Amino acid sequence: MTIITDNDLHDSLCQICIDSPHSLLSELNSDAKQKILETTVCISYKKGELIYQEGNMPIGLHCLLTGKVKIYKEGIGGRQQIVRMANPIGFIGYRAFFAEEIHIASAEALEDSIVCRIKTELMFDLVRTTPVLAMNIIRALATDLGFSHRRTVTLTQKHIRGRLAEALLVLKETYGYEEDDCTLKICLTREDLANLSNMTTANAIRTLSNFASEGIVELDGKKIRIIDKEKLEEINNIG
Repeated sequence: MTIITDNDLHDSLCQICIDSPHSLLSELNSDAKQKILETTVCISYKKGELIYQEGNMPIGLHCLLTGKVKIYKEGIGGRQQIVRMANPIGFIGYRAFFAEEIHIASAEALEDSIVCRIKTELMFDLVRTTPVLAMNIIRALATDLGFSHRRTVTLTQKHIRGRLAEALLVLKETYGYEEDDCTLKICLTREDLANLSNMTTANAIRTLSNFASEGIVELDGKKIRIIDKEKLEEINNIG
């Protein structure tokens, strides 16, 4: 991890966090945005580095500016369960931050990423004094809660094919396609894909290979091309 000290770069990165229409901070007034600009720290993380770790207390509110991040929980025997995939522009770790509790999951950079860390005192002050920001955060938390409820059913009730189909569709919705309009814009290891789908790596490899032989996807190393999205959605719906 490297703290970005170049003032111009810092300011340009912070502008992404506070001015992007996808940011929860975009509706703040100019004074509030200036306070964030003056006090926020921007940090660069290499692929594989932890942004925060399960069991630790939050030291600020993290906004992912660039890159891709997996949110995962350590399970029995050290096996990971990926609970969410994060993409710019969005807060990560904000459940623990606003609850003032320890993180119950860890965040790891899947590729080189930049994160903006907003000071705790400033963020709480802004929430207390800015109703529109408070409502934006409530909506985001409610959306994430709904996603978690749906994923709980998926991971406990769907068969292996349904779980993997949903995982691929989640990746598509989160990161989209490359320019060819079919290759997922993220390269996950088979282990990470298994951890996202709640299955063993061997089952993930076998099921993905079956999807490829059925013409549903094409595989090129870690790259996955979705060839028949309707069939994938059908498998997902059947469960």
